[in-house]
Amino acid sequence: MDRKLNLNRAETFSFVNPWIRYFLFFFSFLFWVFSLLIVAIGVYAKVQKATDTVRDTFLIDPAVILIVVGVVMFFITFCGCIGALRENIRLLKTFSFSLTLVFLTQLAIAILGFFYSDQTRDALGKFVKKAIVHYRDDLDLQNLMDYIQQEFKCCGWNNYTDWSWNLYFNCTHENPSSERCAVPYSCCTPVPGEAVINTMCGFGVQTQNYLEANKSIYPVGCADRAVMWIESHLLLVGAVALGLALPQIAGIVLSQMLISQIQDEITSVL
Repeated sequence: MDRKLNLNRAETFSFVNPWIRYFLFFFSFLFWVFSLLIVAIGVYAKVQKATDTVRDTFLIDPAVILIVVGVVMFFITFCGCIGALRENIRLLKTFSFSLTLVFLTQLAIAILGFFYSDQTRDALGKFVKKAIVHYRDDLDLQNLMDYIQQEFKCCGWNNYTDWSWNLYFNCTHENPSSERCAVPYSCCTPVPGEAVINTMCGFGVQTQNYLEANKSIYPVGCADRAVMWIESHLLLVGAVALGLALPQIAGIVLSQMLISQIQDEITSVL
């Protein structure tokens, strides 16, 4: 009787902890669904654009960035989801390695950005310059720039005259555009009680000096405003960074634990 009971216990015993297995599965499944949503939003935004003739904006196109991020997330979480469900060591190792690579890449970017702040600022400046140059060519870039300038209460990258980089806002006498020497309405300071946004509020502002422009727009560049915002919201920045890092670390640890348990299970059978 005791021998039969011991045999039954041996048959039902497993090195694989079901709590770890199913937690990793649902963890990966949640982010897998989220990745599909990101891809869907990116594809929808890309399809809804009337024209897409400017190839120079491809790498800074918010829709393309969403699609790329979504596809990478889909691949990683798919490996974790199926790997945990089927107890597949190869998929789990791919999941763990990919997640570790992404985490180390983000960590390296953060460290390099901190120690090489001037080079980071120049790189971001090139991105913003392209966004300003193609402001009228890409609706997503236009909405992104307007959102940044309204939220940070800034105009341009260095200052409001950066909008001369744009073909329509260029402040040279040869420019025939009706928007010559203007800045977008998102640079303008809000007027109390104004129900309808005056989209022409920034016309002719580039011809004014700093003190005159300060009466109607935010003359400070977004580069300085971004630095000021980060310095005054260090706790929020740290919380966001921690919020991004913890799920990745949890995924790496759980997948490694599950891999070890599956290997112990295989060894015990052999």
